[in-house]
Formats: sequence, C-alpha cells, structure tokens
Amino acid sequence: MNFDARTLAVPVWLPRLLAIAAVAEGVTGLALLLDPSVVATMLLQSRVDATGVVIGRLAGAGLLSLGIACWCARRTASAPASVGVAWALLVYNVAACVTLAGAAAAMAGGGLPALGVSVPHGGFAAALLVALLRRS
Repeated sequence: MNFDARTLAVPVWLPRLLAIAAVAEGVTGLALLLDPSVVATMLLQSRVDATGVVIGRLAGAGLLSLGIACWCARRTASAPASVGVAWALLVYNVAACVTLAGAAAAMAGGGLPALGVSVPHGGFAAALLVALLRRS
C-alpha cells in the first residue's frame, strides 16, 4: 500500500487543528463576552473604558462564532466550506500574532503576556498553513 503525506494531511491534521481552535477560540470568546476588562488586563496590562468593553464584547462574539464554525467544520475538513473556515482561521491567527507581538513591543513593561499569547498564534498559523497547503 502506497501512502502519500498530502492525502493524510487533511484527514489527520486539519480536523485536529479545527477542534483545538474551536475550544480555544470559544473559551476566549466567552471570556471576552463576559468581562473584556479582565482579558485586557491580563494580556495588555491595561484597563479599558466603556468603548473598549463594547468592542471587546463584539470581538468575543466573533471569536465564539469562529469557534462554533471550527467545531462544525472539524468533521468534514475536506469539504469546501470547512476549508474556507480553516483559511479564515489562518487569517485570524496571523493577525492575532502580529497584533499581539506589536502590542508587546510597544509596551513599556515588555508586554510578556501579550508576547506569550502571540507565539502560540504564530505556531498555530504555521501548522494551519502546512495542513492547508498539503491538502491540495
């Protein structure tokens, strides 16, 4: 029997990555919906005003929605809609990595929590990109 790594990439890795993202983004989304101030304080060592709370809750709703989409897509990872969810997740993770790394660099205290969250986003984006490119 001849095995090709490209044919194994979608059935094995993409569903796992989507499941991991579903849980991580879902939990983060719920945290932002419930209390964006706590998340901002933990990550950015900063308080948010009333406008920031509203924006944080909207971001939380978006992350919770992305988590739900990933959870649903994990079972049919090779379907075009699921691949679209995975590409959207890749874009989010790249943006989150760059944004959090930039915030960490701009912080006077070093921004270690933001940098600490930026690195896994970058690693996850790389893993998604490999899984997506190997599927084609």
